[in-house]
Amino acid sequence: MSTTGVDTKLELVVLPVADVDRAKRFYESLGWRLDADVATGEDFRVVQLTPQGSPASIIFGTGITEAVPGTVESLVLVVDDIEAARAELAGRGAEVSEVFHDEGGVFHHAGTSGRVPGPHPERGSYGSWASFSDPDGNVWFLQEITARLPGRVSEPDVARLAELLLETAMNHDYVEKNAAPHDWWHWYAPYLSAREQGRSREEATAAADAYLKEAKGVEVPRGGSTSS
Repeated sequence: MSTTGVDTKLELVVLPVADVDRAKRFYESLGWRLDADVATGEDFRVVQLTPQGSPASIIFGTGITEAVPGTVESLVLVVDDIEAARAELAGRGAEVSEVFHDEGGVFHHAGTSGRVPGPHPERGSYGSWASFSDPDGNVWFLQEITARLPGRVSEPDVARLAELLLETAMNHDYVEKNAAPHDWWHWYAPYLSAREQGRSREEATAAADAYLKEAKGVEVPRGGSTSS
């Protein structure tokens, strides 16, 4: 069966919350990027945030959903290191469960049933979990994925890749002129990776500079803006 057609990418998830400012503080404390906070009156407000590296965002606010606050569950955040991700969330103040795997080994059961302490025994991709809730009770899960099942990875967007390569080359021009000699790909790789994860040009530049210094001992002198 053909799967060709118009791309339909998940962009937003609406969360029902009782206290907009409290929810905003919570998600910002996790390090999520604040994209918008717009109000047109006391009865309508939209707040949008995006988890680090995520192509999809969350929205909550006033007058945007009739769902009961705290009734969204099983929202899944994919990570490549479940224990590191859990530790970071806990360090930011979130009450995160211990890492667990499900007794069925396919997807987690509803609620807390079927949980077996510790990561997946073979540390199999898709098999290790942790969970936390926002102040309203909307439930999130961390799922460790280190290798995708066949057919799950989408075809690359060639036009987007070409655009990113041009952007990377333009930003690397400053590095090439001001840093000690180095292999260009050691700066390109972390920059492209950061941009693909949804980080800004400034954040990608900082990540690439840091990698070049830490991995190759080459420091990039910065006197002003970190992007062209």
